[in-house]
Amino acid sequence: MYSRPEQLLEQYPLIVKSFSKGRECYLCDTSLGTVALHEYYGSKERAAFLAKMLRYLREKGLLVECIIESSEGEILVTDEEERKYLLTESYHGAECDVNKEEDMLAATQLLADFHRISRQFPEEIPEIIRRNHNSLPDLYEKHNRELRQVRNFVRSRKRKNAFEELFIRQYETFSRKADTVTKALQSMSLTEEIYGFCHGDYNQHSIIFARQGIALVGLERFTYDLQIRDLANFVRKMMEKNNWDIELGMKLITAYVKKRPLQEEESRCLYFFLSYPEKFWKLANHYGNGHKSWLYERNVEKLEKVILQEKERELFLEELQKSLFSFHFQENQLY
Repeated sequence: MYSRPEQLLEQYPLIVKSFSKGRECYLCDTSLGTVALHEYYGSKERAAFLAKMLRYLREKGLLVECIIESSEGEILVTDEEERKYLLTESYHGAECDVNKEEDMLAATQLLADFHRISRQFPEEIPEIIRRNHNSLPDLYEKHNRELRQVRNFVRSRKRKNAFEELFIRQYETFSRKADTVTKALQSMSLTEEIYGFCHGDYNQHSIIFARQGIALVGLERFTYDLQIRDLANFVRKMMEKNNWDIELGMKLITAYVKKRPLQEEESRCLYFFLSYPEKFWKLANHYGNGHKSWLYERNVEKLEKVILQEKERELFLEELQKSLFSFHFQENQLY
């Protein structure tokens, strides 16, 4: 009996030698080399546009995983349950090491190259790719409502577990910070110029140090949005891994800015994105959506870490605020 990957790969002009489970995909050794089979949740139109964008980035010198068409020339194939899949090239190599400064700096530089080059894409951008420009304040307000819902539930419990006790003691402090950022973003009027193509989920797994060079991978979730969100998300994740080391954080942002200087409103957005207590909200939201009667010791440890790191995070934000003016002094130089 054929497995699902084998059945799907029969629709491609290649010979399958072996396959294994990878990160959110199947890695397949084939006559075309190593390829990756991904389940795809978007539309056919979105996938077709992604294929165009990847080819464009490749032509401009970026190492990306281009999409391989089926024997019928299709971008997507489906299984017997009508689930959609796409096949991409795959790169062998090490991911970005969150303990190596040189790896993280290379990752921010690669992100800047992607943002800068993709801005020159010559074709019209379809609406299915664009995000609603009003979605950001709405998203943060939704996060704030979710925090309040968790607070109300925890308050209602007579016997609280360790996570709930810790959360309720810290709620007011983090909630005030979340509200402050949300109000600041609601007061901003963002121009079209600071929107562009985004990776959508840029992290240490999105960069591969391959034999061919440094590869940008995992673009299936790409969108057209505030590009500075990609940088903010990556910096936040690296800082959480490194106890919000001020010197490291400033180096990461500077490495990006040297390749793509920021406009003034992008610098402000970067500060606000990093000011929002994202990790506190994520842990609360995970708790709110999970089985509340279960107490996972790991979640308590994660919340304790967030609380312990908050002083270092605030010190980093103070330094970032002082340095904001320097991040846009060469604005438009590379556009």
